[in-house]
Amino acid sequence: MKRIFLSLCGICALILTACAQQEPATVYFTKTITPESLVQIYQKLGVPAHGRVAVKISTGEMGGNNYLKPTLIRSLVDEVKGTIVECCTAYGGSRQDKKKHWETIHAHGFDTIAKVVLMDEKGDMRIPVRDTTWIKYDIVGKKLKDYDFMINLAHFKGHQMGGFGGVLKNQSIGVASTAGKAYIHSHGVTDQTPQCWQYTRPQDAFLESMAAAADGVEQYIGKGNIIYINVMNNISIDCDCDAHPKAPEVQDIGILASTDPVALDKACLDKVYGIQPDQNNNPTPLIRRIEKQHGGHIIDCAEKIGMGRKAYKLVEF
Repeated sequence: MKRIFLSLCGICALILTACAQQEPATVYFTKTITPESLVQIYQKLGVPAHGRVAVKISTGEMGGNNYLKPTLIRSLVDEVKGTIVECCTAYGGSRQDKKKHWETIHAHGFDTIAKVVLMDEKGDMRIPVRDTTWIKYDIVGKKLKDYDFMINLAHFKGHQMGGFGGVLKNQSIGVASTAGKAYIHSHGVTDQTPQCWQYTRPQDAFLESMAAAADGVEQYIGKGNIIYINVMNNISIDCDCDAHPKAPEVQDIGILASTDPVALDKACLDKVYGIQPDQNNNPTPLIRRIEKQHGGHIIDCAEKIGMGRKAYKLVEF
């Protein structure tokens, strides 16, 4: 009888675990975009930042103006006693060169609100990835190793190559060094610039490489040690890596946050597709860009790898 009882207990435990895995992720949402609401949505997640905290943002290309402003994020950075972290780009511009990147950081005011670290300024390192279909490892800024916890704070917008940019992009391309960005863009062919731009197709290989890299960062820092926030304001069809982005054609939507990056980016995509066209909102160009670049594929890939689930429940406050 004891063996039967223990077997039944084991079966029940497996069933409960499977049910828990099928529970939709919680995505918090507020229409208010203020420093206070950004702190509030962080607190709603119920996962206190601990240890050495990295706040991963995009510092934005010089000349652009849609990036998340220091005045918006300062209260959150202060709340978690965080360090703003970034890496250099792979396409020239004002952020591939480290000296110019620091000039951009200063011009945009980030170094006036907190300590800022270019994680690849002193080199990079390879970290493992679970999905080796295209990339065999991820190449990230060497100083990633200095942090115990990360707030992935992304500006949700369109993107010329990915279709859209949210937390998955911010954690893959965003945390990769210049060499890492080249490696991801070329889906594992080369880590050299400008040679990488010869290998930017097939498109799905690039998106799958981004998903693998994002998962590699989560595995490296540790699941549960990263929280994810998307700010949906100044939503251009172009990324903050564009020095001359097109003007936004839709109104600001709000801030969304989750412990599940897959559910979060999916919820944000759903928000875009749910925009009703009117005199103040023309979502068609953004949706066309997302679909042309097969943007939603990164979400499918990240789910397949095991980063999270597309199923979510939206909790508005």
